[in-house]
Amino acid sequence: METIQIGTSGITTSRVALSTRAMGGWTWGGDTADLTYSIGTIRAAIERGITLIDTAPVHGFGLAERIVGTVLAGGLRDRAIIATQGGLKWQDGKVRRDSSPAHIRREVEESLRRLRTDHIDLYQMQLPDPLVPIRKTAQTLARLLEEGKIRAIGLSNYLPAQMDEFRQAAPVHAVRTRYNLFEREIQSGALRYARQHEMAVLCHGVLCRGLLAGMITPATQFSRDDLRRSDPRFQEPRFSEYLSAVASLNRYARECYGLRVSDLAVRWVLDQANTIALWDASQPEQLDSVGAAMGWKLDEMAKRHIENIIRHTVRHPIDPELIGPRSRSEPALAA
Repeated sequence: METIQIGTSGITTSRVALSTRAMGGWTWGGDTADLTYSIGTIRAAIERGITLIDTAPVHGFGLAERIVGTVLAGGLRDRAIIATQGGLKWQDGKVRRDSSPAHIRREVEESLRRLRTDHIDLYQMQLPDPLVPIRKTAQTLARLLEEGKIRAIGLSNYLPAQMDEFRQAAPVHAVRTRYNLFEREIQSGALRYARQHEMAVLCHGVLCRGLLAGMITPATQFSRDDLRRSDPRFQEPRFSEYLSAVASLNRYARECYGLRVSDLAVRWVLDQANTIALWDASQPEQLDSVGAAMGWKLDEMAKRHIENIIRHTVRHPIDPELIGPRSRSEPALAA
């Protein structure tokens, strides 16, 4: 397992992180994964060298954090780096923003209790709250850092200018963002900013909602509450274009590396500077292919070939959907 420093925090972690989102429910409180499988998955991840466990209070109303806490309390805490998130809350059946000092304090204490630990290794703010000055939020996290309740700070969905403002009051060690072969708008924004300021980049959506897993076909049916039903990438004419790109990338991965398109997609993300790939799993066998993305790199010729495949097949690319609302009164969308 490859490792990386989380910015300037002094924390070393694996370059693949286990995301517990599926354990709490894909729709933030929807159908949850089997508890026995979830516990086994976390243990299997640590056995495979995955040290970073990424979770959040909004995943299943705290269920994912409780599962993580249960497993790590059984003698595995010193082998794991816990990353959790804050700044969101359930209200009227929807997830809304709240980055007020009182809410952050309460969230941290509740997360510590569910996680059965005395500190959170990486605490990530999910979204800036337009009703709370960024500096006030940063000051709250700076105090938590001084108190030892958190060891590093991460930001998600903050613009570079907002991160500049945040860093006037507190250090930022990591940026969290969607990033994959099909979604790269962060390259000129958050990714460049992270490189300039020595921050790690936690990349979620590395398989682009399953497209780059290579298992989706034109006949695939999505359930009524599946977010992909409203995602333009999964609607024509774009759907056929993306599937064509995946098919070509899969052929290339098999012919040149003896691997699958998913392995190629994860490796591509890891070959960008300072990146960590978040890996969704709720069953141990879903981790079996993690090792295939480790220990090798794409050379420049391979990268150019991948670019050519995408450019010639995806004729109508789109920007990622808006990740969150512009005001606290609007519900936050799933990333």
